[in-house]
Amino acid sequence: MSDERKREEMTAEERHRERMQRKKELVDRKIARATIERGVLVVNTGNGKGKSSSGFGMLARSLGHGFHCGVVQFIKGSFSTGEEAFFRRFDEDLDYHVMGEGFTWETQDKARDIAAAQAAWDIAARMLADPAYDFVLLDELNIALVKQYVRLEQVLAALATRPPNQHVVITGRGAPDGLIEVADTVTEMRVVKHAFEAGIKAQKGIEL
Repeated sequence: MSDERKREEMTAEERHRERMQRKKELVDRKIARATIERGVLVVNTGNGKGKSSSGFGMLARSLGHGFHCGVVQFIKGSFSTGEEAFFRRFDEDLDYHVMGEGFTWETQDKARDIAAAQAAWDIAARMLADPAYDFVLLDELNIALVKQYVRLEQVLAALATRPPNQHVVITGRGAPDGLIEVADTVTEMRVVKHAFEAGIKAQKGIEL
């Protein structure tokens, strides 16, 4: 009997098992090739919602594994958020710093914004140099880089010399090309629809 004839006589369940077996073999080969173990640099960027949310999701995973973690928020700070209220409960395993003065269109004070960003970077740089930190989240750092409140060169230098097993997540729209180039994983969030455009205010648990 020809292979084609055999395929015709296979049940849907048999065809499904065959496809899944081929997929499993492919995935297993990729897993076998992934032998490098070191800290990774993750960049979440783009205009869509979810950049910080993803970063805080990875923070939750890291705390779940007993990692010592650090968070520096560069822009947010003029209002309280649900993630801050929740993660501050983990004071033994987490250093949490809200360093922003709020959105730049609210502060309307460039010198003040630059000073706040530099103060935030000073704390971030210390974390990146300290092997005691297993995971570091630099929330909205990309905004500070785009506005040149923090120099890209100093960020790249700190990332390049950080402890080898330290994971770093950087969020914010407009990630510079230089940062994307050195990152291990980059995700760009794209807007399809957003409730705000329909006049729905920011909601606790969703945006706040």
